[in-house]
Amino acid sequence: METKVVKICPERVADFDRELSEAAEIIRGGGLVAFPTETVYGLGANALDSTAASRIYNAKGRPSDNPLIIHISDPDGFERWCEVENKEALDKIKADFTPGPITIIQKKKSIIPDTVTAGMDTVAVRCPSNPIARRLIELSGVPIAAPSANTSGRPSPTKASHVIEDMMGKVDMIIDGGECEVGLESTIIMLKEDGVTLLRPGGITKEALEERLGEVKVDKAVLQRLEEGEKPLAPGMKYRHYAPVATVIALKGEDSRVVEFMKKALDDEGTGVICYREDLIENGRAQILGSREDKREMAHRLFDCLRAFDSMPNIKTVYTRLPDTDDIGLALVNRLIKACAYTVKEL
Repeated sequence: METKVVKICPERVADFDRELSEAAEIIRGGGLVAFPTETVYGLGANALDSTAASRIYNAKGRPSDNPLIIHISDPDGFERWCEVENKEALDKIKADFTPGPITIIQKKKSIIPDTVTAGMDTVAVRCPSNPIARRLIELSGVPIAAPSANTSGRPSPTKASHVIEDMMGKVDMIIDGGECEVGLESTIIMLKEDGVTLLRPGGITKEALEERLGEVKVDKAVLQRLEEGEKPLAPGMKYRHYAPVATVIALKGEDSRVVEFMKKALDDEGTGVICYREDLIENGRAQILGSREDKREMAHRLFDCLRAFDSMPNIKTVYTRLPDTDDIGLALVNRLIKACAYTVKEL
């Protein structure tokens, strides 16, 4: 398949309606378009077309029991695609957090194909804030099903170059809209009459949700492996994700011990590390996640750091810092423990 790459400036979306109309026509025709959102790049198809949704799974090599998120252009459109069980909570979320990096799971309406929801009776819906994404959805005239635009299991793409690396020749079009703002996938919550459950942490934190909604439960799969036979309630809950080719191992312990271990580990040319700027580890095989005081910087850089090791063919093992779980730290830890398949070394 020939893949067309178009560059669009998110600050001047109105100047690119011709390119976005072409992308929208591909979506309506059952094709695949990779596009930027504020979280990561998405791999989009018509969410009302079962055959088109199947092409997403094929292009990514994605397991068929891993549901997709559908993207809409207007926060008031949630009720069109799902049965709202907790309208009071939904109204607060729409007012405070949308458009933005939050996905809501509710019972699906029959118009949504089972292929999109992996056979589940619920659907994950979000309204992105990225202007390119929203205009593409508007012009398409249909909701767009879109997981991250990467090969399944690899670190999610936060730059068009990441998408080109994974998806060239597998999709009809890639829209280059620059770097993604947040750098981690959306927060996913399930709304029930009796409350709110966090299924995947992201840019909108548990603390921010609780400030507006009261108590938010955290599903065990956020920090623990699902048991054999357990069905995931949301995208990304079940499988090893976000991982480079190398084996990733998270380190937990006193700062001095972690830094000492990393410096010694780098004596092996087959080893890389992901560290804090303050660790003062100067080595070409050391990726700087960010400052220990700036988890937003860490979130923005995480997937870029993980992907960097795939361009170092000799790297077989990567040791990584594991931040605390305050604020967006919960999302960082969630991604890192999945990248390392829950392998954490205590020091």
